[in-house]
Amino acid sequence: MRNQTKNLVFAAIFLALAIVVPMLGHFDGQVFLPMHIPVLLCGFVCGWKYGGACGLIAPLVSAFITGMPPLFPMAICMMFELCAYGILSAILYKKLNIYDSLIGAMIGGRIVGGIASAVLMGAAGIPYGFEAFIAGAFVTALPGIIIQLIFIPVIVLVLQKAGFVKKRTA
Repeated sequence: MRNQTKNLVFAAIFLALAIVVPMLGHFDGQVFLPMHIPVLLCGFVCGWKYGGACGLIAPLVSAFITGMPPLFPMAICMMFELCAYGILSAILYKKLNIYDSLIGAMIGGRIVGGIASAVLMGAAGIPYGFEAFIAGAFVTALPGIIIQLIFIPVIVLVLQKAGFVKKRTA
């Protein structure tokens, strides 16, 4: 029960950060990816259920509160992508080191987001192909990817050292 309460509190904090950080910094979400970091951290810290829920909820709540990202198609696509980040970061971290699990989650989430974008944009008649996927998921997002690769492992390791987080084994 104590662990569930701790995970719920941490997940709520990460969810709040995923909504507030983009607002505070007036970040360009497509470049710096400020919503991604709290969701990935939630998966590492709280496990796949909480990480997935955080990723699913954050874009939707942000769209309704701030108007960013726009609900259709961006927020809906991001719900799939960020949900995958939260789930994959937790699952991969059980078997891999922090860097490999982070990279795997980042790639897997982008693939899920690309598929969601292709389906939703196709249904809306908006052109979306492989070039648009690569440009959005990797080229434009490169600064955010670098930020994630630098800061997420450091934050997870600091939380482990402080005793807030233990490497997940189950």
